[in-house]
Amino acid sequence: MTSLPFVSVSNLSRRFDVSTPWARRVFLREPRQRLTAVDAVSFDIHRGETLGLVGESGSGKSTLARLVVGLLVPSAGSVTIDGVAITDPSQTSQSQRLRRRIHMIFQNPYASLNRRWRVERIVAEPIKAFGLLTESADIRERVDDLLRLVGLHPADRTKYPHEFSGGQRQRIAIARALSSQADFIVCDEPTSALDVSVQAQILNLMRDLQDRLGLTYLFISHNLAVVRHMARRIGVMYLGRLVEIADGRTLFRRPGHPYTKMLLDAVPDMTGTGGARPRVSGEIPSPIQPPSGCAFHPRCPRAFDRCRHETPFHINGVACHAAQTG
Repeated sequence: MTSLPFVSVSNLSRRFDVSTPWARRVFLREPRQRLTAVDAVSFDIHRGETLGLVGESGSGKSTLARLVVGLLVPSAGSVTIDGVAITDPSQTSQSQRLRRRIHMIFQNPYASLNRRWRVERIVAEPIKAFGLLTESADIRERVDDLLRLVGLHPADRTKYPHEFSGGQRQRIAIARALSSQADFIVCDEPTSALDVSVQAQILNLMRDLQDRLGLTYLFISHNLAVVRHMARRIGVMYLGRLVEIADGRTLFRRPGHPYTKMLLDAVPDMTGTGGARPRVSGEIPSPIQPPSGCAFHPRCPRAFDRCRHETPFHINGVACHAAQTG
């Protein structure tokens, strides 16, 4: 593993204007409303590593994923991949050349594939778009190799997506991600729409491909068991902020943030059957009107006055006043 990170995200933020139409605001004298989906998130990923991200629905994981790959423009902060700042307008030419090395695998394989295209066209599209191959025979040979790589048969290239199961469709999505010779792949809940047995097959395939091709993953999931299986380091998001980031073993054995502990306590544990389990109270607040100070303080059993007024900074990977004061 090199000393310099392959992916570096620094103070990344994204705000959306969700105000009502101008005429209505003037008539009712309503102020503008802005939703902060991602708030000052920073992390690094080294080449060949998998960083996992977990958190409840509405915590900003998917928005962060789209910011990292360039599908959304950040309101503030930067994303640097292999030394190229993709958010810097002065590096537009370099970032365009970098695009083919970045790909995304989406949550729903039923929606992420064009149902009107045959598999050959779906997988070959990035090859043609980036001009990697021009001869039809070479493109078809490359498609066949990619299908074999993800556990499908070359004859499957003539079929349409509806002729495959959910797991097979996700294999096609993985083949498409690899067709542009991508080495950084953002995986946004790639197995949540699949059966449990199929999930294991896809996860093992992704780990095998990482070992063979040296891939770097940002792996997003709400399933802690899946993230533990895939990632060496894990970040925990809450209401757009990264509240904890740690080595996977450390995080599961000694969670530093009360929110991380709450997530772990919510995981079913067969060994503790019959015993009392801590209650998970409250819901994630609205990102339009987030709580002051630490966003988690309305639900936190360890909150004190400072938590209600002062936003905590990361110390040893944990952004929590209570954890920092012992």
